[in-house]
Parts: sequence; C-alpha cells; structure tokens
Amino acid sequence: MTGENHTSPAISSEVLAGAIQAATEEVLATMLALEAKAGQWTLERNTSGLSDGVVGLIGLAGRWAGTGMLSCSATLACKLSALLLMAEPEAEKGGVDGEVLDAMAEITNMIIGNVKNIVEEQLGPMGLSIPTVIYGRNFTTRSVSEGDWTVVRFGCGDEDLEVRVRLVPGREPHPVRHGFPPPQAVPV
Repeated sequence: MTGENHTSPAISSEVLAGAIQAATEEVLATMLALEAKAGQWTLERNTSGLSDGVVGLIGLAGRWAGTGMLSCSATLACKLSALLLMAEPEAEKGGVDGEVLDAMAEITNMIIGNVKNIVEEQLGPMGLSIPTVIYGRNFTTRSVSEGDWTVVRFGCGDEDLEVRVRLVPGREPHPVRHGFPPPQAVPV
C-alpha cells in the first residue's frame, strides 16, 4: 500500500455549488413546502465578522473531508422549524428554543446529507457527523482547514438562508503499528 494515493479526484466548485443548490431546493420543497430562490454561488475564505442567528454545522469524512454549514436569522429558523414540525412559528411563542434548534439540526442533516449523496459519486463514500447547532448574537465561526467554502445563498421570502460546504483531501490511513494493540471498539 505504500505510495498509493487514496484520495479521489477533486470536485469542481461549480459541481459542488450545483449539489448544494439541488439538495437545498429539494429538502425545502419536499420537507417544508417552501420555495427558495438560489443566488449566484461564491467561493469564500473564513470570515472573521460577527454573526447573529442560528448556525447548523455537520462534518463530512472519507477520502475527502470537510464541513457543511447552514446559517440564517432566528426569525427564519423559527419559520423553518414551524414548517418542518407543522406547528406555530416559535417567534410567536417566544423565539428560539430547543425545538427550533432540534429542527435546524435535522434540516442541516438533510441538506448536507443530500449534498454528500450527490458528491459521493465523484469523491467516494463519506460519512456524516452528528449536527451541532449554535444560536446567539455576536459570535464567529471558523474552520482551521485550508481551502475555500463553496457558498450558495437562498432567498426564502424576506429572509436569507446560507449553505456553505468546504471539502479538502482526507488524511491517509495510518499504517498498522506492529507491537501495539489494535484499537478496541466501544461497546454500545
């Protein structure tokens, strides 16, 4: 196995942006009965500006690894949650709560999971982490990996939903180290 390259060929930013657009439009239309208008996709580096609202993050791992991220205002998060749960918008009941954050985690999982399914055809099998959702004011998100985010913004009525994905080549598998015990599975 020495000298073999385990990394699949890269995916173009244009193809990744198309996957983000298709996945987001499908999830919003199918699961939320919401039409979203995609804007022009862009490539962006980490931003250091402060954010307000709700951010959903999910990791991708395989021969290519990275992060998928959804972000929107608290108002849009409440609306998306209400549509997913077929309930009254949380903004009318007092704002973002655990139910809204859980719904945003599930929406993040569905959208980035669909992006993963599309790009796996070119990049090989990938796994998803458990989503993490952040809510607040004046916070910054940052990824330490190199490379650009492929970003697509969607108009949802008067609000915007931003979906971004960053993929980089995964690390080579570690060789077996003779003389050390193999890793043990954790019992479930």
